[in-house]
Amino acid sequence: MKKNFFKLLAKVNKAILPSFTKQRLDLSKASKFQMAIFGWKLYVTKNSLD
Repeated sequence: MKKNFFKLLAKVNKAILPSFTKQRLDLSKASKFQMAIFGWKLYVTKNSLD
């Protein structure tokens, strides 16, 4: 159940949230908001793959 929820959430994130790797964002120069989005996407991806 939990894994399916995170898989669905990952698809929603991919559709809505920006991809910083495609924008070639330097993480050392990213704002706190960009880092929060990056961390959220990383958390969801990690949990959907477990």
